[in-house]
Amino acid sequence: MIYRQPLPKAAVDQGDIIDGCPLFGIAEFDPIKPEYVTAEQSAARVVVLTQTCDLANQKVSHAIVSVVLDAESLVASGGVKAADVRGPIRAGRVFGWYFLPKSDELGLREMIVDFRQLHTVRLDLLTALCQSGKRLARVEPLYREHLNKHFADSYSRIGLPEPYETE
Repeated sequence: MIYRQPLPKAAVDQGDIIDGCPLFGIAEFDPIKPEYVTAEQSAARVVVLTQTCDLANQKVSHAIVSVVLDAESLVASGGVKAADVRGPIRAGRVFGWYFLPKSDELGLREMIVDFRQLHTVRLDLLTALCQSGKRLARVEPLYREHLNKHFADSYSRIGLPEPYETE
């Protein structure tokens, strides 16, 4: 089984899927005065990416999370084709996206982790969300290591300035 439901009092761990996490971003800025920005707040489903060892050993006060998107909603909005979810996204061939399967047992639909939408969130906030029942599931070992490998691969690529020449 790819997921399990930890107890609400369980510590935050890598692979935790948490609903309603407040996230902040820059809505607008003036290019002439870029130090002045207008911020926006939203709530999103996220997955914790910070390593378990750092969380368990209390080496961090903030955790890295990635936004988790509902695959069906993405298809309905035209953001992606259903065939792409079933094909290249599910197979891990789309840069920055990772497929998570549905779980009827936990009431989870198919999801896509968007590694291009990363945020740093206070650990005490994530703990409070989990304790209030917002943790939907935890991705289990081997699956969470697979998730983390794709996260690492997304940011450890070496991009070439131009493609190799061919004849």
